[in-house]
Amino acid sequence: MLAALPAVAASTPPPTQPWTVRIHDIRGTTRLSPFTGKTVAGVPGIVIGTRTYGSSKGFWMQDPKPDRNPATSEGIFVYTGSTPTVAVGDSVLVTGTVSQYYPDYAGGSQSITELTKPGITVVSSGNALPAPVVISGSDVPGRYAPPSSGGSIEGLTLHPDRYALDFYASLQGMRVEVKDARVVGPTDAYSELWVETDKGDQKSKRGGALYESYQEPNSGRLQIQSLIPLAQQAFPKANVGDVLTGTTTGPLDYNQYGGYTLVATQLGALKDNGLKREVAPPARDDQASIATYNVENLAPTDPATKFSGLAQGIVSNLRSPDVVALEEIQDNSGAVNDGTVDAGVTVGKLIAAIQAAGGPAYQWRSINPVDGQDGGQPGGNIRQVFLFNPQRISFTDIPGGTSTTAVGVTGTGDDTSLTASPGRIDPANTAWTASRKPLVGQFSFRGKKLFIIANHLVAKLGDQSIDSRFQPPVRSSEVQRLQQATVENGFMDQLLAADPQAEVVSLGDYNDFQFSPAMAALTKGGVLRDLVNELPETSQYTYDYEGNSEVLDHILVSPGIDSAKYDVVHINSEFATQVSDHEPQVVRIKP
Repeated sequence: MLAALPAVAASTPPPTQPWTVRIHDIRGTTRLSPFTGKTVAGVPGIVIGTRTYGSSKGFWMQDPKPDRNPATSEGIFVYTGSTPTVAVGDSVLVTGTVSQYYPDYAGGSQSITELTKPGITVVSSGNALPAPVVISGSDVPGRYAPPSSGGSIEGLTLHPDRYALDFYASLQGMRVEVKDARVVGPTDAYSELWVETDKGDQKSKRGGALYESYQEPNSGRLQIQSLIPLAQQAFPKANVGDVLTGTTTGPLDYNQYGGYTLVATQLGALKDNGLKREVAPPARDDQASIATYNVENLAPTDPATKFSGLAQGIVSNLRSPDVVALEEIQDNSGAVNDGTVDAGVTVGKLIAAIQAAGGPAYQWRSINPVDGQDGGQPGGNIRQVFLFNPQRISFTDIPGGTSTTAVGVTGTGDDTSLTASPGRIDPANTAWTASRKPLVGQFSFRGKKLFIIANHLVAKLGDQSIDSRFQPPVRSSEVQRLQQATVENGFMDQLLAADPQAEVVSLGDYNDFQFSPAMAALTKGGVLRDLVNELPETSQYTYDYEGNSEVLDHILVSPGIDSAKYDVVHINSEFATQVSDHEPQVVRIKP
């Protein structure tokens, strides 16, 4: 007997018999359904998963009688708008309107083919589910996306044997499975992690998936979420390099925060591979140690555990560097937009935490930004700050540095000096609109002059993701970073023209890759060399984003520094528990 369920999202009558249109007909051979905007009646399927949380409640169903075309998916999502009343294993008939849902249309996301305004009839319950498609390295094509000269790939015929994005699109809405999958992106605050399904992707030294070029995205990355209630099975708390053993099975979804996603109805068990937080080698007494650390919107209102965690990293893992360039220090009121710009309370709390952790009594220098002009979290007024250990290195204070005054260079040879210390590089230049201006300081170590530039270039906000429907994706933020890098390169030209042997360390969060146009512009003419390129290839990463181990933070040195011992110290981005999303770095030089 057919059991009719009321339509949830609209008054569509429940179907009474199957129609001739099947799911694979609705899905078609491209990313856009040939039935978009039309009503289809009595579409048969087996419920393979239900989503009872969030704003996109509904269920996935799959046709147990597939066609022979690998380009046509046999699964589809039915959007109910409220908690679905069907159960996994139900055989259903659905009448509804075919829709293309974009999780982030303006941002370039791909679409999800859905049935909306459904009328649902349960034919029977307790049916066997269609066998899952096992995703493994032998199945996922090495080429990531079909070329489209920056245009949309939506209308292109899917070639799941040629392109990874086509492979996943051909399975969207179907049951898929991964076995013994290596974790390449740690569990985040939203109970998500990333696994690697393609052993052909370049593996980092600690188990991640290296992002090596725009032309070679890692095709095997797959996000894992869960449909299993937490009371029944907690989501695994995984670090990079751990393994999700056994089988993890569920419908293949797509979202704007990670692309293709396996939403699990069965989760594998976590094998902890014992990833350890790194400790930098100690500096010799005659070496100046200089570090950079993005402390992720540090504000006085943050919990004490964040301050103590950052302090522990600086003292124990970085070994109390002589200078630490900090990024994302917020003002004394944090993300409250009340006109406050001073950050003395924020920095003071961190210095106190460092001392409590056994570190030195750091002093600090910075320049307050103009309220609301440097981007970042509204009201936070993030800025760069120099911490320095006066027992090891001295700061040369030169008055005149303000938030709107450009630092210059005076003198030549050994007499070369900044016109202000601390100072900011060309702060009125439009390249720095709504972005942090580089902070420059003049230091002295054992009688040797040392110039340090703390950077935090404009973020990648607005860029299309690598799984975008536009291929190749547009990296719109790159334009401003290229301008910023060009401005700083010009400052380096001035400094090295005055003293070709000037010892300069430029460091911080550049928000761009080692192979990017911005970094090429910054190092143009050999004024700086990017030390991350001198690490072994498998160690070239400072950040983990959607399962990609990539470089966003850098330390660069001028030609006058011929010996530099450089390390990325992995204590955050590969771990489920972290006090910042960036890794700190340190360089040891002998001026």
